[in-house]
Amino acid sequence: MLVIINGKIKTMEDRDYENGYVRIEQGRISAVGDMRECDRNLLKSRKDIQVIDAKGNLVMPGIIEAHCHMGITEEKKGMEGDDCNENVDPITPYLRAIDAINPMDAAFHDALQAGITSAMIGPGSANVVGGQFAFLKTHGRCIDRMIVKAPAAMKVAFGENPKVNYSGQGNSPATRMAIAAMLREELTKAKEYQKKRQSNPEEISDFRYECWLPVLKGEIPIKAHAHRADDILTAVRIAKEFGLRMTIDHCSEGHLIMEELKAAGFSAIVGPDMASRNKIEVKNMAFKTAGLLSQNGILTAITTDHPVSMIQFLPICAGLAVKVGMDMEEGLKAITINAARICNVADRVGSLVVGKDADIAIFDGNPMEVFTRNLCTIVDGKIVYYDEQSQML
Repeated sequence: MLVIINGKIKTMEDRDYENGYVRIEQGRISAVGDMRECDRNLLKSRKDIQVIDAKGNLVMPGIIEAHCHMGITEEKKGMEGDDCNENVDPITPYLRAIDAINPMDAAFHDALQAGITSAMIGPGSANVVGGQFAFLKTHGRCIDRMIVKAPAAMKVAFGENPKVNYSGQGNSPATRMAIAAMLREELTKAKEYQKKRQSNPEEISDFRYECWLPVLKGEIPIKAHAHRADDILTAVRIAKEFGLRMTIDHCSEGHLIMEELKAAGFSAIVGPDMASRNKIEVKNMAFKTAGLLSQNGILTAITTDHPVSMIQFLPICAGLAVKVGMDMEEGLKAITINAARICNVADRVGSLVVGKDADIAIFDGNPMEVFTRNLCTIVDGKIVYYDEQSQML
């Protein structure tokens, strides 16, 4: 058993505790409450209990990265460690991120040091359909043991990236029309396969289209790379046509079409606003977007899109969004509970609630402020990073 005491508990749900405790058993949260409710005699009498004295520091859910390429585009490896885009075929839904993510990538350690305990990781945006994302814990050496949800989403991409990649090869798609048409064609074939599968489930099985069934059943969303307003609206149009769940990833011009986005009802993962505006489609990228979307009732998370900007700067990206207008509480939610809800894992992570995974970070201040230090990171009830200077143990 692990018990955190004397912490400023930020649950990211309805109630916080100025001086509270969190009890952890078998990797899950078993109690959260005020220190006045904590059984101190139990802590003293049982030798199997490890106690962390938070000493008034902030105790909150582990931070969540809702969209990145950590471990699939490795640092320090160049071409040999870049498995992000199978950029020789524009339609590759059957690719699985879990077969290419290397948890030995240095970014995983950086994430833990920053209090980031889980991440949505998958293929890039060179293809119209890039493959299947997975939601993982950031601690571990074996991907199969780190998985929270896989597949967790199907990556699709609109705009410049597929255009640039394939027009340079003399192949389709060379235009936005072709991107949309190729995605519609693929989804139409997938729906036809679904009908055949339903009528004859024993005999029909096609690896090429089997991967679409969780999408068509509404079990996982399409994860739409879209920066420009017209690309965002094309993604909305296609998702509505085929009755699909969807997250809009990047959503750089989302603030220009907020009324349409709110009516559409899809969530947004905004960023990487810390990166340069190195493409035409990101010319209106700005930290204000996340706050404006949030203020208009759109469920919003914030992303670094690592390695486009570095994973450890995720809480700072949220802070910069707050600096230009996002509500402070919404800034924290954008990297915790809202990110969990968007990634469909809020039953496991994103808030300090009894029964959820014990993924916790302890900070000496607000993590969205640049001078704040992460003192301790806990994943599945185990201390995986600890700042010795904090003297909490």
